[in-house]
Amino acid sequence: MKEELRKVKSGLALVLLGIFFNVSLGVSFGVAEGSIQYYIHKEVAAHPEVHDEHSEDKIWRYVQRAHMHAGGISAFSLGLIILVMFSDMKARLKTVSSTLIGLSSFYPLSWFTMFAVAPYMGRMQSHEFIMTEIFTYIGVGGLLSGLLILAANLFLGMFRDAGYAD
Repeated sequence: MKEELRKVKSGLALVLLGIFFNVSLGVSFGVAEGSIQYYIHKEVAAHPEVHDEHSEDKIWRYVQRAHMHAGGISAFSLGLIILVMFSDMKARLKTVSSTLIGLSSFYPLSWFTMFAVAPYMGRMQSHEFIMTEIFTYIGVGGLLSGLLILAANLFLGMFRDAGYAD
């Protein structure tokens, strides 16, 4: 078991960071929700030219989405990495696949980036902000790539380690 765990350690580390991000946001909501909403209100008021009457509520939803996505994506990515760990995939591909799946933890950072920059940049511009797009492509691309490798192994028998018997 220890050897199998070593093969997926990088993916697990990324997923655990996603879980930590989720819990940190949840704690910050409980401890400082008013401060977070004040930040949004203050920056929206300072930049009225890029906002409308819905901006404050929408930006507040961005940080909530970062929290919800971090929890949900981390949970199912953890399950996928456990499947990788117990699959008959070649050792190197277990590491690659689990790391790619672990990169899904970057996707919630796209929502957090939008929350952080939208108050002074505007909501539409925050969606097109370079860091938002980078986090989205890394998170979604990593997850889909790792999942493709795992599915090819589980359902098509590809990438099998010769040491496993059927």
